[in-house]
Amino acid sequence: MRAITVRDREAGISGLTLEDLPHPHAAENDVIVRVHAAGFTRGELDWPATWTDRAGRDRTPSVPGHEVSGVVTELGYGTTGLTVGQRVFGLTDWTRDGSLAEYVAVEARNLAPLPADIDHTVAAALPISGLTAWQGLFDHARLTTGQTVLIHGAAGGVGSIAVQLAHEAGARVVGTGRSADRDTVLDLGGHAFLDLENDRLEDAGQVDVVFDVIGGDILDRSASLVRAGGTLVTIVMPPKVQPKDGRAVFFVVEPDRARLTDLAARLRDGRLKPVVGTVLPLAEAPAAFAPGKRTPGRTIIRVREADGRQLQ
Repeated sequence: MRAITVRDREAGISGLTLEDLPHPHAAENDVIVRVHAAGFTRGELDWPATWTDRAGRDRTPSVPGHEVSGVVTELGYGTTGLTVGQRVFGLTDWTRDGSLAEYVAVEARNLAPLPADIDHTVAAALPISGLTAWQGLFDHARLTTGQTVLIHGAAGGVGSIAVQLAHEAGARVVGTGRSADRDTVLDLGGHAFLDLENDRLEDAGQVDVVFDVIGGDILDRSASLVRAGGTLVTIVMPPKVQPKDGRAVFFVVEPDRARLTDLAARLRDGRLKPVVGTVLPLAEAPAAFAPGKRTPGRTIIRVREADGRQLQ
């Protein structure tokens, strides 16, 4: 099968290569998914799990990409809950080969059924962004109706989903980003917007929840905006500055089949819309990792046509 691989950590994105790899093996409780579309995170080449397995052993050549949408072609021993021929979407395992390939082996518990009327390209933009947004807002920050949430990077993959979920939950949503993001954030359900390049962050006032996807100085300065009893949540790094009378939480997204199923239902109902930007074939995936390459919405890699034909 064809796959995007990395072998040399020092080479960075220049080490991303399209090559032929053996067909993946379905271990116990795995499924093999024929990939139709895949999502990735540009920072993956800096993650230790991209280069080593759970025991810390080198696992190169490794395949990046941790969001997948496709069709089950094979079940491993003991696998239940999914069937051959079923459309699925979800997260691939952090320390195993990922989704930028024609086939991928995934733990079945990390996948959820994908309704027939949801396009694979849209589904591939949902797992990490959707689960991260939900877990950050509701599992960790415990956001409730009537509260105010400040969402940094509100037009990005995670932020745009968080804006929609928080709005539907009845919270007041203040989004941040660049000036060009204003209309996008307000259209998604934001009540107010701060341009981080021209507005004062402190003008957001006191909020119940800060959801951060930026880190650095923005994360540090956000701690003072959290009112008593509130929560600062970030996915970037453990916060160095704590809210005076609140909590600070750093977390890494976890697989959740039931939540993926719920997110898919929201998408079908029109209550949730992942922002999909550029769609590229597998051969062009290395160029999409370029740092500083900023495009509206999530970049998705399309591996197969809607009818299942392999893209060249």
